[in-house]
Amino acid sequence: MRVTFCTDLDKSVVVANCEKRGWIQVGPEDDWNIYWAGTQTCRSLFSVDSGYRMHDNQLINHFPNHYEISRKDLLVKNIKRYRRDLEKEGNMLAERGDSKYLHLDFIPVTFVLPADYNMFVEEYRKAPQSTWIMKPCGRSQGSGIFLINKLSKLKRWSRESKGPFQQQLTRESYVISKYIDNPLLIGGKKFDLRLYVLVTSFRPLKAYQFRMGFCRFCTVKYDSSVAELDNMYVHLTNVSVQKHGGEYNSLHGGKLSVQNLRLHLESTRGKQVTEKLFDQISWLIIHSLKAVAPVIATDRHCFECYGYDIIIDNKLKPWLIEVNASPSLTSTTANDRILKHKLMDNIFSIIVPPSGMPDVRWNKIPSQEALGDFQLLIDEDLIHLHEGEGSNYLKQNRWK
Repeated sequence: MRVTFCTDLDKSVVVANCEKRGWIQVGPEDDWNIYWAGTQTCRSLFSVDSGYRMHDNQLINHFPNHYEISRKDLLVKNIKRYRRDLEKEGNMLAERGDSKYLHLDFIPVTFVLPADYNMFVEEYRKAPQSTWIMKPCGRSQGSGIFLINKLSKLKRWSRESKGPFQQQLTRESYVISKYIDNPLLIGGKKFDLRLYVLVTSFRPLKAYQFRMGFCRFCTVKYDSSVAELDNMYVHLTNVSVQKHGGEYNSLHGGKLSVQNLRLHLESTRGKQVTEKLFDQISWLIIHSLKAVAPVIATDRHCFECYGYDIIIDNKLKPWLIEVNASPSLTSTTANDRILKHKLMDNIFSIIVPPSGMPDVRWNKIPSQEALGDFQLLIDEDLIHLHEGEGSNYLKQNRWK
């Protein structure tokens, strides 16, 4: 049986995993079975103009409009809509005397600029001098991010961005979010979590969480003072930013495994609150996926590995910062290489049926052995997550 793969990304971790399975690399114009593509390739492949129709034995690693969750402004819009729908449902249940009610408080207060400028100003004036973080909607790796604590700074940026040499900025939308200024610190340094989530279907929703995530640390100790507001080595955890700092350690890459984070929290905060935190993280991921499921163009040829960026505050509350549709597969350390090779190997084991040949007619229910280091988050074919049942379901599938 000849399985072929194609990739337009220069990532050895993809090629090595495919070749280890005996798959043969071909070009995009050839007859391929699995395509690990960049987001732009996927968009052009699914465009009406391309006229391309996939066969039953072809799979690709993006959904046509994956940006509904990976673009910062669309993620916020979809979660806000989902929250409104649940609030309506909660009010109806309350009127009937049912106490079921779900509070979706897992993203910081966020507005999209310039559209929501007036609403942002109204919110800002409730707590003047509070710190907010500005991020361009269509960029990644920390590019274009800055912090503000005065409206005058935002107004100055707005004026400067309309200069003749920066006309591109006037067409770019930004999100502005309340800065999490009480992050959990380890060794005095801020960090976030990078977690990997595999989605094989949005309707019904089928998602798996990879156990081997990691923390990404800033190289400079956290300082919330105004003097350090522009120091990105204090505030941004992106490796693409931190690797340029003088304190960057290339041996460990400023990373700590999720397993070691768990051990640290169990020893400093206790096992019970640590388990609650990781349950909340899984809950957060599930509801972010449910928020976008109605608008994602689901296609049986598609699967997707998302990179979730989550910050934990000093009260052990997780906050969703953003979701990446093409999380980096570049290895910066030896542990990184091991993690990403295992990630790719497990993904291929889950998406390809036991026969070994991709087939969209397969029911997409992998064996326990095929899951490897992934754990089931939700499979609406197997169980429907009602709010009352959700916590019990998660307890059975908690990170070990």
